[in-house]
Amino acid sequence: MEEILKAIEEKDCKKVANLLYYKVDGLSDEELTEVLEKAEKLALECKDPELYKLIVYYFHELLGVDKISEFEKMAEEEDTFEAKFQLADLYYLLGELEKSLDLYRALLEEETEKGNKENIAKIYYNMALIHEELQEYEKAIELMEKAAEIYRELGNEEEILHIAVYRAYVTFEMGEPYRAKAMLAEVIPKAMGNNKLLAEIHLSYEEIFEDDENYDAALQECLYALLRARGTEYYDVAFDALIDVIWQLMLEDDFETVYLHMDMFANALPELKEFFEGVKAIALYKDGKVDMEEARKVIEKVKDRRLLDLLEFLGEAEM
Repeated sequence: MEEILKAIEEKDCKKVANLLYYKVDGLSDEELTEVLEKAEKLALECKDPELYKLIVYYFHELLGVDKISEFEKMAEEEDTFEAKFQLADLYYLLGELEKSLDLYRALLEEETEKGNKENIAKIYYNMALIHEELQEYEKAIELMEKAAEIYRELGNEEEILHIAVYRAYVTFEMGEPYRAKAMLAEVIPKAMGNNKLLAEIHLSYEEIFEDDENYDAALQECLYALLRARGTEYYDVAFDALIDVIWQLMLEDDFETVYLHMDMFANALPELKEFFEGVKAIALYKDGKVDMEEARKVIEKVKDRRLLDLLEFLGEAEM
């Protein structure tokens, strides 16, 4: 919490947004309220709609406080592309998909008249996300290709590759996993040296393997994604993906697959070694390999509250 408050005091909006994204789960409701209230003042003072969007979203989802109308008022008063774009994204995050699409369409008309190609590409991409959510995959691909075409004109290779990864993932969702894997493989050599893109690729492979119930491969892809995602916004996404796979294995009583793989994660990510040893202990206990007291001794070494909560979740509060 102190780190976030210091960033707010320094008026570093980008750092505040990053810290909120990574640390919000570790705050109590009282701490979160204090942090969000101070961050809100900073976002309004600095006129940073992206930070403000994040704050309004956390108020709504974590504290049940509705500040959407305040964001709408701000966007109307600012009347800038960025403010309205972030409002449309807020609608999307809150599940108001049609409302989000309507605002994106209005923005698309405005930016087309102005000839702002980069903004047009951003709109096409975000609209594609919504159509994917609605399972309108052909429409999503059509919009992605429009965005990619603009990025080719602008010479933005990273965004072109990012869209290629996303298009492969949508292809998997359409029921073509082998084609999707081939599409991802085509991007890999072009993405070497870009850990963010490589993390995206491994996360896509993870979902394909998990859907096929190939959990050994899914766990391996989780490991690759975590290692590539260090220092990027995808690290939490990769970690959550791993927890989802472990949880699914626990539900299926496949405890052996869990405990056999945890040493791999502990060795590759020594900063989380005690957590992975805790996961292993829970799986061993559930499989009847160790008693509860032995498992408890391992779990007690974990001091991070968030990680302890995850261990309790994975153990279904049995520990």
